[in-house]
Amino acid sequence: MSARRLARILSLDDFERAARRHLPRPLFGYVASVAEDGGTAQASREAFDNYAFLPRVLVNVSEVSTETELFGRRYAYPFGIAPMGISALTAYRGDRALARAATDAGIPMIVSGTSLIPMETLAGQDGSDWFQAYLPGTPKEIDALLARVERAGFTKLVITVDYAVPPNPENHRRAGFSSPLRPSLRLARDGLVRPRWLFGTFLRTLWLHGVPHFENSTATRGVPVLAKNVNRDFSGRRHLDWSTLERVRARWPGTLVVKGILHPEDARRVVAVGADGLIVSNHGGRQLDDTIAPLTMLPEVLEAIDGAVPVMIDGSFRRGSQVLKALSLGASFVFLGRPFNYAASIGGEAGVAKAVTLLGEELERNMSLLGVTNIEALGPHYLRRL
Repeated sequence: MSARRLARILSLDDFERAARRHLPRPLFGYVASVAEDGGTAQASREAFDNYAFLPRVLVNVSEVSTETELFGRRYAYPFGIAPMGISALTAYRGDRALARAATDAGIPMIVSGTSLIPMETLAGQDGSDWFQAYLPGTPKEIDALLARVERAGFTKLVITVDYAVPPNPENHRRAGFSSPLRPSLRLARDGLVRPRWLFGTFLRTLWLHGVPHFENSTATRGVPVLAKNVNRDFSGRRHLDWSTLERVRARWPGTLVVKGILHPEDARRVVAVGADGLIVSNHGGRQLDDTIAPLTMLPEVLEAIDGAVPVMIDGSFRRGSQVLKALSLGASFVFLGRPFNYAASIGGEAGVAKAVTLLGEELERNMSLLGVTNIEALGPHYLRRL
């Protein structure tokens, strides 16, 4: 996307509208998809409306800092990029674009276990030190994956625990998306009428890198996205339990974060296992429908663990005001997924940088209007529940 076209993007929602025009319908449908009737996703969006700001006036806000410390590192903003699978199909070398833009902006980016670029090329000085894993089905496979992640140079491991089985694929099928990805007349037609994606992402990837593979699900390279047995790498997790997480904690020497927590008792167990942090999340509304919103459960989770570890959150964040509400309730950090995916798809690194800038400017402006000069000063006294 040219700088002129990016200049027309004024909010994170604008990226979604642009991506809808840019991406083939099956791929946009995959990224935007929610479980079944969309009740979970709707609950996440509506949860923000349950809180209103109570600003203070005549506060000197000539200097406002959005910097935030998390796990001993100072970030430019209290938000980062959530893990997203197959980003290299929606944007050319999408995971790389996200990682580089995040590094330049001074925010974290969590590499997805279902990414299509090897983790070894996504870590490092201009990459990420956060990796998200869906645990394989056997102890031997788990140990081998952890060893690979450590060798690659990641220091923060995020284990997603709300994926015992794949979700209902109904809405993927309605959009024309399938796993394995199958060439079809619909996909071909959509590609032809979206030449920027066809030539700039899909054919460019095939020409320079070959057919994409799932690179990071296990200790070895996974199958191509077109393989008939692709779902084999994403099944066999029904038997995993808390002892599995204990095994991970015993073998992982770095920072351990558990993602997908909603129940306060599960939060307590995460702390008891020895994890260093947790992410309150309902998987972007993509798993179980009619699930409660992360923002709704945030206060109960925080009360349950009483400050033992940092509590992060994701779920339908699109505005700086929404980030501020979560931080005021006590969240340590906020992660966003889809908006950055859309930004990368239409603008690559420049698109992601624009998304970070927009959200960061909203955050700083709203802090000033709220009468807050630093993130640490936020608290529930700046909110009223409606």
